Amino acid sequence: MIPRYSRKEMSALWSDEKKYALWLDVEKAVCAAMTEQGLIPADANEKIQAARSPEASRVEEIEKITRHDVIAFLTALEEQIGDAARYVHLGMTSSDVLDTSFALQLKAALDAIIRDLDELCSTVSQRAHEFKKTPTIGRSHGIHAEPTTYGLVLAGFYAELMRDKARLRQARENIAFGKISGAVGTFAHLDPSIEARACEILGLKPDPVSTQIVQRDRHAEVFASLAILAGTMERMALDVRHRMRTEVNEVQEPFKKGQKGSSAMPHKRNPILSENVTGIARLIRSTVVPALENQALWHERDISHSSVERITALEATVLTDFILDRLEKVFRGLVVDTGQMQANLEMTGGLVFSQGLLLKLARKGVARQKAYVMVQRNALKAFDQKKPLKDLILSDRELMSYLDEKEVEESFSMKPHLEHVDYIFERVFDK
Repeated sequence: MIPRYSRKEMSALWSDEKKYALWLDVEKAVCAAMTEQGLIPADANEKIQAARSPEASRVEEIEKITRHDVIAFLTALEEQIGDAARYVHLGMTSSDVLDTSFALQLKAALDAIIRDLDELCSTVSQRAHEFKKTPTIGRSHGIHAEPTTYGLVLAGFYAELMRDKARLRQARENIAFGKISGAVGTFAHLDPSIEARACEILGLKPDPVSTQIVQRDRHAEVFASLAILAGTMERMALDVRHRMRTEVNEVQEPFKKGQKGSSAMPHKRNPILSENVTGIARLIRSTVVPALENQALWHERDISHSSVERITALEATVLTDFILDRLEKVFRGLVVDTGQMQANLEMTGGLVFSQGLLLKLARKGVARQKAYVMVQRNALKAFDQKKPLKDLILSDRELMSYLDEKEVEESFSMKPHLEHVDYIFERVFDK
C-alpha cells in the first residue's frame, strides 16, 4: 500500500519481515508442543526456539530457485539452526503455517482497527452531546423535511459505529482459528493434541474441521465487516461534504494554517478529508466480492485464494485503519456553525412545520385528505411566492374555521421536535 494512505503500525503488520516472523512463531509453537510430548529432543527445541526470523532478502533469493515461498523460508531457517531443522515442519503442510499465521495477522489487524474505532466513537459521542439540542433541518431526498438536532445526527452515526464494532468483534472471534492438521486435514502425521497445544501457545483456537486450509467463510466475514464499516464512514463523510457546500455552510473541516485549497483560487476550502474517506471506502468495498469468491475452492484446497488475499488483506486493513484515523480528526476538529444551521432551518419561512398543521386539523375532526389539501395549497404558495407559511395560514379563512391563532402558533413550535431528544440519547448512549 502506498505510504500516502498508510499508517506505519498497520503497514508493518503486512511486511515480509513480519510475515516470516509469524511463520517462525507457528513453527516454534508446533515444535514446543511436540517437545512437551517427547517427540523432539529438548536440545534441538532450544535451538529452534532461539532461532531468528530469516532475512527477507535471503528467503526471496532462495524462492527464485524453489518457486515455493514456504520451502524457501524453511531452507533459510535451516541455514541458521543446522541439524535441528529436521524437526521443523515435521508432519505439517504449507497451509498449516500460512493459514495459522494469516489468522494471527488478521486478528492483530482487527485489534488495531477496533482501537481506532473506539477513538472515533469517543469523539463522535463527545460532539453529539455538545450539539444535543442544537436545532438543524432534517432532510430527505436532499430537501428540507422537518427539524431535528445536529446531536441526533451524530448520535445516529455513533449507534451505527457501535454496530460496526460488534460485527468486527464477532469477525475477530471467528478468524482467530489456526490449523495444524496436515495435507488434507486428517492429522495423518501429527496428533490433534499437537494442534491444540500449538494454537493455545499462539492465542488461537484449532479449527474444528479444516481441510488443507481454514475455510474462507471466516475470512469473508472479516472483509464484509470492514466493508460495512467503510460504508458507515462514507455516510458520515458524505454528510460533512453536504454541510460544507457553500449554499449550506453549516460545518467546516479543520483547516490548518498555511493550508491551500486550490492552486488557482485562493478562497477555496474544500472537503478534501471527507472526499478522501469517500474514495477509499470504495476500495475497501471492492475487496468483498473476491473474499466471497474465495470460499469456493476446489476440494480440500487450491491456491486461487492466495494471490487474492496477498492484495486484499493488505488493502482492506491498511485503508480501514487509515480512514478511521482521518475521520476521527475530521470530527474532532469540525467547526460547526450553529447560527447557519438555524438560518437554514428558517429559510423556507416555516414550511418545515406543515405536518404539525396537518395533524392539528386531523385532531379537530377534519378528514386527512381535506386537511392535506388545505395545508398544501398554502405551503406551495409560500414556496413559490417566498412568503411565511404562518401568514398564509392565518389568512386562509377555510382553514382557520377549524383552528385558532394559538393552535397555529403551537404548530410552528420547535418544542415537539426537541421533546424526546433526551430519551433517544438514553437509548443510544446509556446501554
